[in-house]
Amino acid sequence: MTELWNWRIDGVPPVEVYPALAEALGRVVMPLAVADPARLPTYAVICDVWQAPGEFGTIVDCYGVPESLPELPGIAALARLLGRNCLLRDDTLDAGRHLLVAPDGTIRPVHFDVAETDDGEVLGNQRLCTLANPGCRGWSRCHRSRWAPDSVVPALAAA
Repeated sequence: MTELWNWRIDGVPPVEVYPALAEALGRVVMPLAVADPARLPTYAVICDVWQAPGEFGTIVDCYGVPESLPELPGIAALARLLGRNCLLRDDTLDAGRHLLVAPDGTIRPVHFDVAETDDGEVLGNQRLCTLANPGCRGWSRCHRSRWAPDSVVPALAAA
């Protein structure tokens, strides 16, 4: 079985993502636009990287990632190599809640306001998922997550 990863990066040009991702994953990374399935090495990962408006506007989709590659250490390595914060969706199915992966490898839950536009989802108004926020207390979706409000976890421990 193969995996699909969807990440967002804070302010990095797409051209910088491909080589950093190849180093982070230890795999050949092929841009979706030029990937020929008939000539693709079995160990390659196919990626599509593009710019969108709003915060964390660099979007990365990785297709056909072998399930033997763990996602959290991979995105933590990418954040470190790029020196940028990265985002991935959390486990709550809340469109505005994500996991922020910092260049130092820590992971923490955050919230965004999400606006639907012709260019896709636009994220704005980043804020920590914390018990100080009334929307994160009590019976909120935040408490059903593996990533509780106010949690800060090193990426390797989270894998």
